[in-house]
Amino acid sequence: MATKAAKNYQRRFLVTMIAYVAVLFASTWTVKTFAPTGMPLVALSILPALPVIAAMIVMGLYLVEETDEFIRQRLVSAMLFGIGVVLSVSTVLGLLQYNDLVARVDVFWGFPIWCFAWGLSQCWLTWRDARASTGE
Repeated sequence: MATKAAKNYQRRFLVTMIAYVAVLFASTWTVKTFAPTGMPLVALSILPALPVIAAMIVMGLYLVEETDEFIRQRLVSAMLFGIGVVLSVSTVLGLLQYNDLVARVDVFWGFPIWCFAWGLSQCWLTWRDARASTGE
């Protein structure tokens, strides 16, 4: 059963992701349709990042609001794993780029990679803990 903090997180995260998709499509359409320049283009470029930043805040709130210490420990472990993956990937890519072995990789992929690694880590922790509880 999900804790109150987990339910709050799921609701908040869903809202931020819906906002992200809406803002991303709206800003992309606006840029392609009106071809703004200068500060309007800067604002339209930054605008889709705001819901992503809100999602990060939502993740932090989840960690703060969760009262179950076991769940909090798992969240922190999974978050650290995600950070480790992002730092490892960015280091390897940076060195490959430095030696002109790979093309430029957009830095905005850092957050999706972190989210994927965080989720994968949580799945692995759930599987590990289920095996441990059955004595396998």
